Amino acid sequence: MKIHTIHLASGNAHKVQEFQRLADDSGLSMKMVPPVKMPVVVEDTGTFIGNARKKAVALRAALPPDAWVLADDSGLCVDALNGGPGVESAYYAGPQGNSAANLAKLVQVLHDVPDGLRGAHFRCVLVLIDGAGREQVFEGRCDGHLLRAPRGGAGFGYDPLFVPIGHEKSLAEIDEASKNQLSHRGRAWASLCKGRLMDW
Repeated sequence: MKIHTIHLASGNAHKVQEFQRLADDSGLSMKMVPPVKMPVVVEDTGTFIGNARKKAVALRAALPPDAWVLADDSGLCVDALNGGPGVESAYYAGPQGNSAANLAKLVQVLHDVPDGLRGAHFRCVLVLIDGAGREQVFEGRCDGHLLRAPRGGAGFGYDPLFVPIGHEKSLAEIDEASKNQLSHRGRAWASLCKGRLMDW
C-alpha cells in the first residue's frame, strides 16, 4: 500500500504528532512530514485563514512542485476577552511563543471573571494545497468553558484549562481517541477527510 506524504507547515512537534494520529485514526495511509526548516512567516493577516494560507504557500514554494502541503492556524477565543487571544494565541505572553507562559497569563487575566462568564471556543482552519496547486479550506470548532486552574498532564497549549461542552474533564485529561473526535483540529480534519482526501 502506497503511503502518501503530506508536508505539514509547522515545526511544532505536538502538532505533527496530533495530525499523524488523526490520519492514522482515519484509516488513511498517510505520513505527516514536518519541514526540515520552516520558512519564516509573519502571521500578520489578522485571520486564521489568512495566516494558515501564508504558511502553506511559503512551505510549498520551498518544496518540489507536486508536493502536498497542509497548514493550520488555530487559537482559543474567549468570550470575556471579546474573542481574544484568538489569532494571537501562540504569542499571548510574548513573541517567544512559550506555551506555559501563555497559559499562566490567561489564568491571571481571567482571575476575576466569574464562572458563568468563562465561555470560550477553540477554532482551527486548515489550508490544503494538493499536488496540482489547488487549495481547499476546512474548519473546525470546539465550544466549552475555562477552568480557574489548569488540570491534566496530556495535551498542550491551553488544553489544561479548557473543558468541552458536555464534559467535566479538561482536554488535557481526556484520552487521545476522545480528544481527536472533540477537538477543533479533530473536527477540521474530519471535514477535510469528507472533502478532499477520501477520493484520493
